[in-house]
Amino acid sequence: MTAQPNELSALEAADRIRSGTLTSESLVASCIERICETDEGLGAWQWLDQEAALDHARELDRMRKFGKPLGALHGVPVGLKDIIDTKGIPTERGSPIFFGRKPRRNAFIVDRLLDAGTVPLGKTVTTELAFMNPAGTVNPHDATRTPGGSSSGSAASVAHLQAPLAIGSQTNGSVIRPASFCGVFGFKPTRGAVSTSGVLETCPHLDQIGVFSRTLEDAAALADAISGHDSRDIKSHPRPKPGILEGCRQDVPVKPAFAWFEPSYFGRLSDDVREGMEEVLDLLGKQVERIPVPDGFELLVDAHGRIQEFELNRCLGGKVRENRELASGALIEVIERGAKVSDADYLQALAVKARAERFFDTFFWDFDAVVAPSAQGEAPPIGSGTGDPVFCTVWTLCGLPALNLPVLSGGAGLPVGVQLIAQAEQDDRLFRTARWLLYAIGDEQS
Repeated sequence: MTAQPNELSALEAADRIRSGTLTSESLVASCIERICETDEGLGAWQWLDQEAALDHARELDRMRKFGKPLGALHGVPVGLKDIIDTKGIPTERGSPIFFGRKPRRNAFIVDRLLDAGTVPLGKTVTTELAFMNPAGTVNPHDATRTPGGSSSGSAASVAHLQAPLAIGSQTNGSVIRPASFCGVFGFKPTRGAVSTSGVLETCPHLDQIGVFSRTLEDAAALADAISGHDSRDIKSHPRPKPGILEGCRQDVPVKPAFAWFEPSYFGRLSDDVREGMEEVLDLLGKQVERIPVPDGFELLVDAHGRIQEFELNRCLGGKVRENRELASGALIEVIERGAKVSDADYLQALAVKARAERFFDTFFWDFDAVVAPSAQGEAPPIGSGTGDPVFCTVWTLCGLPALNLPVLSGGAGLPVGVQLIAQAEQDDRLFRTARWLLYAIGDEQS
């Protein structure tokens, strides 16, 4: 059977649009039709302007017809998490506190997406202020379970064939965890590779942008499209970025070396995830080294928590207190905890973070990647939160590139991800290693 346009990968769709065998208009129309048919039950989209998206697609088709320059993802639709500013389009950040908010300029990454020729479809659902309180999205594989958070709608929409690509963000585990629960590729690039200008700031030292896709190469292409230096963002790297798609398509010069270690929080792993991870480690054989937990590793989760709560209060505490009646109890609670973190404790946590970053700079001299679980287990039931983010915490704290590979399933047959983590600014090498791993374990989704 011939795939419907919305079922195509982003790069396959872009190739067909470039060759004239597919139009952006028909691709966008197919995605919109899928959304209209399925989103009442899924709840992945906060805002959708069908006519604006179709008009944009028609213009991109005219550009191709008249021989004008085409972007790397020309004509491909993408979903944007509802914390990413888009000029004149509602960006309400998952909270009634910001009801009706319409930014006056685009976030940096939106302009990058437009340069790449993509069609922004609309805003995907986020949890409240991209934090913990669940939103209305359900898991595309089981509507009684969470899709994860905080990038709930972005992960679910890609998994449910509503869009080939979507953008999310991660301050703790908000890309990798929902990617694991929804069974898609999720990638958080090195901190500083992608600007956060125009994205809701919750924790300046921790906030990072991520991407969702249904193939490894699509994730690489989307990350390439949104990467670039932005002088408005002090965290943005003012230097060339690795070509991630190029790296993804390269063969490894030698078989990669993987590291595996088990911090105390691995005791939270479900039995089926532990069994699945052991199967992966067995397949890797001599390519993986089981090493002791590095000294001080156990301190990093606590340091992340102190930084996150302190900065969340500093960035949003005033706004939340002014609108207390519009905020959840869980958000108010963490804001109040953040207010009690002393400056000394905050600075100490930042020092712990800096030491960890220096440690991993040299750690990866001996390894291509750390292999780890993406999440505790399968997606938990609706009503029990969005899942434990601790399996992502250290890598987010240190700003390392992290990638979810949707290659396992749990006891209930729901997706479970394997996470790969690499050295900072070695995002291309991470994808090269991931491609090798997918072939090594017999997965064909690359």
